[in-house]
Amino acid sequence: MSTENIFTASRLTSGNFLFPVRIEVSRERVSRIKTSLIGSNEESIALSKVASVSIQTGLLWAEIRIDSTGGSNPIRSHGHRKADAHAIRDLIERFQQENS
Repeated sequence: MSTENIFTASRLTSGNFLFPVRIEVSRERVSRIKTSLIGSNEESIALSKVASVSIQTGLLWAEIRIDSTGGSNPIRSHGHRKADAHAIRDLIERFQQENS
């Protein structure tokens, strides 16, 4: 996967100091990866199953929410730069258009 499709949350935000959350966008799926001292936790949604992408911006950081069509739990991540949140949304939309 290209590093330009990996978006890392800021270490200055809550819960991201030691092990920041990463959002990875590929042509097949969107993944949220949270590493820890022992292992990691990964959530993925197939790109064809992404229903919507919501971005809530604050003064410095943005929260992104990616909903699936299957009704499963959405992928949520906070502490991303605003530009990264918009880039995530744009990549998802571009890959969906290319796959349809």
